[in-house]
Amino acid sequence: MAVSDQIKSIAAYLFLERAAQRLTLEQHADRLAASGSAIAARLQRAKDTPPNHEQLAHLIGIERWGQRRLQVALGEPLIIDEYDQYRPDACADWDALRREFDDTRQMTITLVHDLIDAHTDIKQTVRHNQYGPLTVRGWLRYLDVHASFESRRIRPLAKPPARID
Repeated sequence: MAVSDQIKSIAAYLFLERAAQRLTLEQHADRLAASGSAIAARLQRAKDTPPNHEQLAHLIGIERWGQRRLQVALGEPLIIDEYDQYRPDACADWDALRREFDDTRQMTITLVHDLIDAHTDIKQTVRHNQYGPLTVRGWLRYLDVHASFESRRIRPLAKPPARID
């Protein structure tokens, strides 16, 4: 294993797996719901700019890609692909993208409940392109952390200048 792969593996363990193992799947679902609400509020305050549009499309694409990887734990075949094909339509307007984020996050939460209902082996791993094998809980933590971090790059509307009387 290359040194860079070892570093990525250690980082995945420290920042994803270790923290994820302390939570049940139900708790992951609750965290995803809470962070989804916080992100939706941030998107409500954001301006429709090309950089914000690109960032939100990235966030949605990664979440959908991660959902597909998590479906492997439910018996779907593993497809080694990139997230690009999961990105929303480039022509979607800002309000449509915001709705797509809400729908995508809800689908992630529904997927968590499907994993619970199926009594999924939470120690099962599914390969991440960068970080290698992640457990089901590691994947859920990844999706939560990724969306929360990346959404902070979406810039809000500029505040109006202060009025001088």
